[in-house]
Amino acid sequence: MADLVRWDPFREMISLREAMNRLFEESFVSPLGTQLWRREGVEPLAMDIYETDNDLVVETSLPGVKPEEVDISVVGNTLTIKAESKKEEEKEEKGKYYCRERRYGLFQRSVSLPVEVDPNRAEAVFENGVLKLTLPKTEAQKPRKIAIKKS
Repeated sequence: MADLVRWDPFREMISLREAMNRLFEESFVSPLGTQLWRREGVEPLAMDIYETDNDLVVETSLPGVKPEEVDISVVGNTLTIKAESKKEEEKEEKGKYYCRERRYGLFQRSVSLPVEVDPNRAEAVFENGVLKLTLPKTEAQKPRKIAIKKS
């Protein structure tokens, strides 16, 4: 037999508020939908991208990753960075964990580059767990000064 439950309009409003918060959080805070990435076994990779007069520079933190475990590719105007951090073997002498937040596994990120770059002249430097990728712009993308002729 079904139980009767008294209708409470505020109970539904709280659910709607939570749904809206989740929608905005997934859309604006993490536009790639990190929950989707994590379900697929791939962690999102945070990165900073900035532009200078001659280059596009990408920096990303990869703690615990060795340089030979990083794969960088540029296809068209899409940059993809993949890396894998291996989980340490469980050792009994470490003791009982109360908090375990270090991330392990596959990290990947693909982004569309805002300007055309020359991947053949790219330079990657990996220092103290930070990857700095310098992608030179093509000549057509570089700013040019135009001299004014005196009359």
